[in-house]
Parts: sequence; structure tokens; C-alpha cells
Amino acid sequence: MATRKIVKISSSSGIPLIGSIAFGLIDRGTNLIQVRPISTCPLSCIFCSTDAGPKSRRKAEYIVEEEYLIREFERVVKFKGDDDIEAHIDTVGDPLTYKDLPKLVGDIREIPEVKVISIQTHGALLTDNLIKNLEKAGVDRINLSIDSLEEGKARYLSGSQWLKIDKIIKAAKTIAESAIDLLVAPVWVPGINDEEIPKIIEFALSIGAGKRWPPLGIQKYELYKRGRNAGVKPMSWKKFYEALKNWEKEFGVKLVLGPEDFGIHYSRQIKVPFSVGETVYVDIIAPGMRADEALGRARNRTITVINASNIPVGSQVRVRVIRNRHNIIVGLPVYES
Repeated sequence: MATRKIVKISSSSGIPLIGSIAFGLIDRGTNLIQVRPISTCPLSCIFCSTDAGPKSRRKAEYIVEEEYLIREFERVVKFKGDDDIEAHIDTVGDPLTYKDLPKLVGDIREIPEVKVISIQTHGALLTDNLIKNLEKAGVDRINLSIDSLEEGKARYLSGSQWLKIDKIIKAAKTIAESAIDLLVAPVWVPGINDEEIPKIIEFALSIGAGKRWPPLGIQKYELYKRGRNAGVKPMSWKKFYEALKNWEKEFGVKLVLGPEDFGIHYSRQIKVPFSVGETVYVDIIAPGMRADEALGRARNRTITVINASNIPVGSQVRVRVIRNRHNIIVGLPVYES
């Protein structure tokens, strides 16, 4: 972490909060808006799809000013015109590293259109005091990823020998006993924690997870180009769903989930101001998260420019847009021949 640049994003930074996968706001055309206030993580999970944590190869991390994030979030909510919004606070790291998290939750709670506030975390930083503050601020659900109940295996999966699984188990029980709903969301890494998944299902049911929403959301390990390789082959979706259906019968709980289980529905999406293949002049405003990336700005969007390791901040470059889905904009430099 010490060798990485920390980019602080405020209203005066000139960095738009829509366009990047690493920070800000993501609108995927539903009533759920992803809120990403920070990119850092205390863990280095061996399966991490975003290569987060102390062992990451990233060159930059991002922290968003709370007031700026709230202002832009309100703007997105007003545009969508939906009075059934879920604010889902997740990150390419762990949102518990954001020091203003309770304030962020409290300010989101004041927005009338927001009906649900949820947080995704691995829980390593959870304390009784933080849980109480989040409960008071108005969190409705915590999605807690517990990948093993056995400390040695949990430490191996998290890539963190300091992890105390008993502390996370205690936190899970505290959440379940609070006004906050608990969804236990293990990542199933085949060949490593297979035998742990049924134990985690039993655990979640035994402590009263799922007061309002499903108690479990089992995640399938996937291998991503820019993520970490756990050294195992991902199982097929067919095998994954067959296992879930078998556990559904065994434990009497729904495990094959869809958007409807969380009240997620279509909602007006913010317009994407770029077409794939279009070229645009981009101002380079900050280092990218990875060594070959830079962050650019155009048309009030942040653009991740790849193959940009030699492009300095402060320059302008012509970029061809290669991705625009969900307003996550990625481009390649176009050099004059």
C-alpha cells in the first residue's frame, strides 16, 4: 500500500464520479445504484476478482469525498425518477475501510427515494461499535462474505494470516441480532472450501440470517484476467446450480436467487455519452488503478484509458472507446500515423 498513490476525489478534483469501475457511482439500469466510496481493502483474498489488498499489483487507490459522493448520488436518483431505490455500498476493495461510512449511510438515509441501504463486506474490520453506528445510521442489510468457518482455511482464502474468523463469526451473530438484516455470501472456490459451504449454510440459518431477504447468497469463483488466480479451475454453472438445488432440498432454504428476491427491477438508466468505436479527446486527470492505465475525463465521465503507461497526467490524448456498458467507459489511445 505504501508504494501506491492515493487519489483523493473531491468536487474540486475535476474527476467525474460516473465512468470508472473503481470508484463513484454505477447505474446498471435498475433501481439498485452501486456506491463506491473507496477502493482499498485490508485482505488479499486468493480469488479476488479485482486484485485488491496489501498484496495487490495496483499503482493507485481512490478515496471519494463524502459530500461530493452524496451530491452526485442525489443527482442520479433524481434523474432515475424511481421512488424505490437501493443504495448498494460495495467497492473493488472493502467499504469498511472508508472512515466516513456511517455518515455516508446516514446521509443516504435522508434521501426519500432510497428505500434500502445495503453493504458488501468480508467483515474483517467489523466491530460491535461499527455495527451499532451502521444500525443507527440506517443500514438495512449487510452482505457478509464468510468463506470458511475454520481459521486456517479462512486465513488461506483471505491471503491474510492475521485474520480472526472467530471475530467475524461474532460480528455475524451481532448483526443478526440487530435491526440490520444479514445475508451470508461465501465464495465457493472448488477444491478448497467445498466442505465449508454446507457448514456455512447451517451457520447462517442457526443465527437467524435472512429476516427480510434471503439468508444466503453463495457466489461462484470465477477467474478474471485482471484478478487473482486461486490455482483451481472454476466449476461449470451447471454443476454450481445443481449443488445449490441439492442444498436447497437438504436445508429447506432458497439458494438459487434472482433480482426479484431483492426487489430489483428495471429503472431508467443514465444516458451513455459515448458509442463503442467512437474517438474522443480525453484530458488525463489521474493515474489509473493498474500500471498500464490512466484516468481521463470527457463529457463529464471518467474514462479508463488502457495501454497508457507512458501518458502523463495533465496531457490530452485521442482515445477510441472500446467499452461503454453501464456507463463504465474504457478506451485505447489512438496515435497519429
